Order: sequence, then C-alpha cells, then structure tokens
Amino acid sequence: MEGAIIATLAIIISKIMGVLYVIPFYRIIGEQGGALYGYAYNIYNTFLVISSAGIPLAISKLTSEYDTKKEYDKKIAMYNIAKKAILIFSVCSFLVCFLFAKPLAHLIIGEMTGGNSISDVAFVIRCVSFALLIIPLLSISRGYLQGHKYIAPSSFSQVIEQITRIIVIILGSFIALRYLHLPLYIAVGISVFAACIGGLAGYAYLFFKMRKINTKQEKPINQSERKEIIKKIIAYCVPFIIINIASNLYNTTDIILLIRGLYKIGYEATTIETITSIYTTWCNKLVMIVKSIASGLTISLIPSIVSSYVNKEKEKVNKYMNKSFKVLLIIILPIVIFISLFANEVWSVFYAQSTYGPIILKMQIFLAVFESSYLLICTAIQGINKTKLVYTSVITGLTINLALDLPFIFLFNKIGLYPYYGAIAASIIGYSISLIIPLVILYKKERYNFWGVLINLPKTILSLVFLYIICLLYKNFMPYHYSFIYNIMYIGIIGVIYVGIYYLINAKAINTLLELNKRRKK
Repeated sequence: MEGAIIATLAIIISKIMGVLYVIPFYRIIGEQGGALYGYAYNIYNTFLVISSAGIPLAISKLTSEYDTKKEYDKKIAMYNIAKKAILIFSVCSFLVCFLFAKPLAHLIIGEMTGGNSISDVAFVIRCVSFALLIIPLLSISRGYLQGHKYIAPSSFSQVIEQITRIIVIILGSFIALRYLHLPLYIAVGISVFAACIGGLAGYAYLFFKMRKINTKQEKPINQSERKEIIKKIIAYCVPFIIINIASNLYNTTDIILLIRGLYKIGYEATTIETITSIYTTWCNKLVMIVKSIASGLTISLIPSIVSSYVNKEKEKVNKYMNKSFKVLLIIILPIVIFISLFANEVWSVFYAQSTYGPIILKMQIFLAVFESSYLLICTAIQGINKTKLVYTSVITGLTINLALDLPFIFLFNKIGLYPYYGAIAASIIGYSISLIIPLVILYKKERYNFWGVLINLPKTILSLVFLYIICLLYKNFMPYHYSFIYNIMYIGIIGVIYVGIYYLINAKAINTLLELNKRRKK
C-alpha cells in the first residue's frame, strides 16, 4: 500500500507539473515554436517507444519472478542482458535521429516553405536525440528497482526528472529568447534537450540508490538459460511496443499528412504551423489530462482481469472489462463533453486567445475517449493472452487511419467543414476499428458480452443532453470576457452545477462503479 501510494503521488505530481508548465511555455515560444517542438517530440517519441516501451514492466516482472524463486544469478544476468540490449537500441536510435535529422525533417514538412525550415526542424531533432542515450537506460533501472519492491526511489526519480526538465525548458527558452535574443529554433532546441538533462538527473539519483542492490553475478548462466531469459524479455516487451508505437504513429502520420493536405488546399505555411502546433503540442497536453484520469481509474482493474483469467474465472473477467468501459462512459465522457462545450474558456485559461485553438480542441478532446478505450482493450486482451488479436486490431486501425487522413482532409474542406477535422475524424475511425475488432471477436469466439455497458448508455446520454441544454443556457445568459481570473470563475461555477446535476441523475451508477457504497459501509 505504501509503495502504491508513493507511486500514485509521484505520477500525480509529474502529471500536474506536465500540465501547468505549458502555460508559461506557450507564452514564451508561441504557436510557431510549439509546431517545431511538436515535430521533434513526435519523432523522438517514436524512437523512444521502439527502444524502451514495456521495458520497465518486463524488467520489473522478471526481477520479481527470479527473486521470488531465489534464482539470483538469472536475475542479475537478465538485468545485464537487458541493459546491453537497450544500450545497443539507444545508440542506434540516437544515430538514426542525429545523422538522418534532415531526411526526417523533410518527411515531416515536405515541400512546405514560409514557416520553420528543414534545417530548423533538423536542428531540433538532433537536440532531442541525445535523450535517447539516457531515457531507455533510466527505464531499465526503474524496472529493476520496482522488481525489488523499491517503489519510492523509482517514483522519486520521475519527479526529479520532471522538475529538472521543466526548469530547463522554462528558464532555457526564456533566457535564450528574451535576454540573449537567439533565434526561435535554438530556444526550442534547448527546450527539447531538457529531456536529456532531466533524464541525467533522474539517472544520477537512481545510480546511488542502485548501490543497495547486488548486480554482480556469482556464477555464469548456461546458454539455454540465457535463451530463456531473452525469450521472456521479448515476450513481455513486444506487445507493449506494438500498442504504444501505434498510438504514437497516429499522431506522427496525422502531422505529416495534415501538413501536406493543408498545403495542397492552399493554406499558408504560417497558418499550417499554427494548426499543427495546436494539434500536436498545445491541444495534446489537454487531451493528456483526460487520458491520465482514464488511466488512473482503469489501471487498477487490469491486474484483476489478469488474475481472474489465470484462475479461469471467465465471468469475473467479463465483469472487470465491463467495469473498465463503464468508467470511460460514465465518468470520462462527461468530462470530455464539458471541455468541448467550453473549449474557448478552457483554452484561454491555459494559453491565450487563439483563432484555431478552441476550434481544434472542441473536436480533438474526443480522441481522449477513443484512445483510452483502445489502450484499455489492448492491455486487457493482452492480459488474457490474446496477443495476436492485439496485433490485428492495432495494425488494422492504424492502416485505416493512414488511408483516410488525406481523403478526409480534402472531403471536409470541400463540404465546408474545417479540413483539420478530417484528420481527427480519421483517427477516431481508426481507434474505433481497433476497438470493435477485439470486442466482436471476444463476443463471438469467447462469449464475452458487454450488455452491462449498453444498459447504462440511454440514461447517460439523456443526462448529458439535459446538461448540454443547461450549459448552452448558461453561455447565453452569463456575460463573458477574456480574463484569466474571470475565466476560472466562469468555468468553475458551471463546472460545479454540471457535476452536481450529473451526479444526482447518475448517483447509483457512479457509486456502484467506484464502490462508494461499500466504502461507506466499512
């Protein structure tokens, strides 16, 4: 319990800092700087996922397994094998990013001129590439410590990494632009290089903590044991890499095709970069808030799904899956609708007045529901050993998104809708396909049913329609003007009304879902 509380607090602190720092950062680098920042980070995240996704979990599980069996030599051998493997991947990823920065930059912005140049994008990609040398090694150390049930050091290292990174981002970009009067691309380069500095700070802290744990092998392991360890590491990591890289590729392909689509339609380069910065950087931070809430509410249900499956308690597995989707329907969907309704006010609180920001946020926030559902079902079906189903649904959804992006951008433009809504619609359809495929197969072949979710659907929809009308009346009768403090009060008042009415209508379902009735009885 102590470890869980510490880990949860560390995640909450890191997420809060990750949300709040964008307020001053937006005012320092603006929307063009945000586009440059987003280009580099999407490339970096793709390579980071390849080199380290699933590693902490795999190392943690294997460390715990070997430690429990008192197979200490295997445990240390596993750690050393993983460390060498991740070092090779890290160096290769760094070299690809650093040496091929210009081709990668050209892949992102294509032939577009008038905004950030290819050399600017390449410079920023090179700056962020250094983080690939340290962050994967940091993830190995965290997993190894967690496997020994040293949760606090791993969690504290996350906070240290985040604090260091944010300080470098804010101070570095501010001093570069306001005092040294350096070009924007250098200020953004400093901001993305902050990931490397933060990683070094977190790794330095863990380096001293690792001295408590023995990492020296007393006797070597044989070849068959080595092969067994390598197989286990791959078996644990590969599904997580596929799931996470697909999620990241949605963003990367959307940026690349959105830039090309808008450029062909006739948008100016500066406008395109404003839109892409909102789409990839600023709006994504607000989407991440909702995704974090969804993860926090559903993550505790995943171990229950796994343990019930191992015990062959199929009904319980079905129950926990239903419960996970109910969380997204009953708790996350109302939050998403509220942010969409008050997109203008929410945007003004976090950033400032913007032509495109609230328009994009109004629709893009719905991606949080679909992406959270996709991650949930992929993690759940992996937990019940349906790994091939994960690959099928992920690859199919991603392919459909890729195929629909440009046609939808052109179609939406032709029928008088915002063309960038086409990219959002393509992503929603892609995630929906990735969700529908496993649900249908689980229903037909495994006899899992999801009627428990559908039963709550009519009442939830009716309550949201009622609240939608109340929010529209509030917006029509309450005066509004652009002011940070006023905006907070404006959103706060309707937020309390919204939550209060929604809870009164859906009290029974919410209490059952969060097990509040049981807690009260205790």
